[in-house]
Amino acid sequence: MAMDRDQVLRDAAALLSRKSTATMDEVARAAGIGRATLHRHFAGRDALVRALEELAIREFEGAFDRARLDEGTAVDALRRLVAESETNAQLLAFLVTENQLFEGEQVNEGWARLDARVSALFRRGQAEGDIRIDLSPAWLTEALYGLIGTYAWAVTDGRVAAKDFQYMITELLLGGARRSDRT
Repeated sequence: MAMDRDQVLRDAAALLSRKSTATMDEVARAAGIGRATLHRHFAGRDALVRALEELAIREFEGAFDRARLDEGTAVDALRRLVAESETNAQLLAFLVTENQLFEGEQVNEGWARLDARVSALFRRGQAEGDIRIDLSPAWLTEALYGLIGTYAWAVTDGRVAAKDFQYMITELLLGGARRSDRT
């Protein structure tokens, strides 16, 4: 039986997002493969993390394309983006906390492409008058990533329903936590 590399990476992300100190043996077990098989494909943790990064960037670029960010209002595009991001939320949950990806000279340019696309969406929403201008697009981008990742953790822990993914994220991001009937 052939190993499904992307599924192994998704299983690794699910484990590592909840247990950052997991060993390669634990990753192999979580993926349902042997340690030797894991090591044949990923020489060590660094190689595994870089492969997770490549998969995430590829998957999120696809999600951004499917969300049609340039169509309709920015708010509608944001809702589509969140919906398209759901299947990869576990990857993002792991990667946003993996500091080694954002240090030194080996930062993957894919992150800059993703950030630029999301920031442009928020800037468009600000220009359309639908998104607050007192919050920078860079901050809103980071908040979006954080909400997607945090929701993935909460679903995994059984604290929130998976079916509410899009609603909970977009409503909190766009509406904030303050009750609308209060000043």
